[in-house]
Amino acid sequence: MTDLIQLGKQAKQAAYQLGQLDTKRKNELLLFMADQIEKKTAVILEANQKDLAQAEENSITETMQDRLRLTEERISDMADGIRQVAALDDPIGEVEKMWKNEDGLMIGKQRVPLGVIGIIYESRPNVTTDAASLCFKSGNAVILRGGKEAFHSNQILVSILQKALEAQKFSPFAIQFVDDTSRETAQKLMTLNGYLDVLIPRGGASLINAVLKTATVPVIETGTGNCHIYIDKDAQLKMATDIIVNAKCQRPSVCNAAETLLIHKDVAADFLPVIEKALNEYSVELRADEQALAIFKQSVPATEEDWATEFLDYILAVKVVNSLDEAIEHINKYNTKHSESIVSDNYFATQQFLKQVDAAAVYANASTRFTDGFVFGFGAEIGISTQKLHARGPMGLEELTSTKYIVYGDGQYRH
Repeated sequence: MTDLIQLGKQAKQAAYQLGQLDTKRKNELLLFMADQIEKKTAVILEANQKDLAQAEENSITETMQDRLRLTEERISDMADGIRQVAALDDPIGEVEKMWKNEDGLMIGKQRVPLGVIGIIYESRPNVTTDAASLCFKSGNAVILRGGKEAFHSNQILVSILQKALEAQKFSPFAIQFVDDTSRETAQKLMTLNGYLDVLIPRGGASLINAVLKTATVPVIETGTGNCHIYIDKDAQLKMATDIIVNAKCQRPSVCNAAETLLIHKDVAADFLPVIEKALNEYSVELRADEQALAIFKQSVPATEEDWATEFLDYILAVKVVNSLDEAIEHINKYNTKHSESIVSDNYFATQQFLKQVDAAAVYANASTRFTDGFVFGFGAEIGISTQKLHARGPMGLEELTSTKYIVYGDGQYRH
């Protein structure tokens, strides 16, 4: 069993060393790590094949295998992701504001690392390099605990990153890997008080709920994505069709894919047949309410559970609503506070939707698939936070920092 206490001690020491690095040196190390990832493409693919073979043996769905699969292009993208993080502004040490109080003290608010970050995640090996590079740039040591599905891929990626750091005479313990995928070890990581400053779970609902119930260290919740597209009565048919097809079908296995389509009753009869035809090209299973069932050529009745489900597959729940208010009410009842979108040419409808829908990202006339740290200009992301404290939405470098107050005096003491 992995000695998590030892990992924690090593991480705390590495975090201290990281805190001494200037931006130029951090960027040099990140660029070297990116180069090493590309150079070791063949080795990474070999490890990934072991994971894919195991996934096939365990009858994991093709959409979930797609999350796991690495290609030369995806590995190149991972390396580029590290380079993009290196190119971003370094938030550490930045003094956001400074003011003089009535005692003559100069008080400044400065950005500092969180310290040691633990990350528990599933399936996607690119999370390993995204998380490692973001934590490193923001001055945080990281302990990574990936899922058993991607064990070989994650293990080799962390090994390459650690060897790159060693080759550059820096502590490899800035990026560490828990090589035990047992539930017992995961639970121990969730209670690693005194070593972990924060724990970030990234994965499905069961993982996130387990962390929230068990963890005694601070947690930033990165949520599942039960995302909705609402087609208003003033929507354009082509735009609505293009957006829903993209949101559902481009990559159905990711958290920002749409899971439910809501459509205004005034346009349902005209729009739904066109949308059904477009979705049929991707063999999307439609689970519809009574009104939509009567319009579709081929669909099955939706259950109450379907409205609350993140399918992560070519399945879409469809409901006809009587008004914008009903759509908003449905979304706020069933969503996971991730990403929601309205398609409408009505300015007042879009403004009401943007104001009243409770989610980390709310769109007007765009696909939910854009909720992504890279797309938002953060270089990469540690996850999409769906909670409201500390961080919300795609978490980039700034969200991996805290603040402290630096105070300059010239002999003041309090009376």
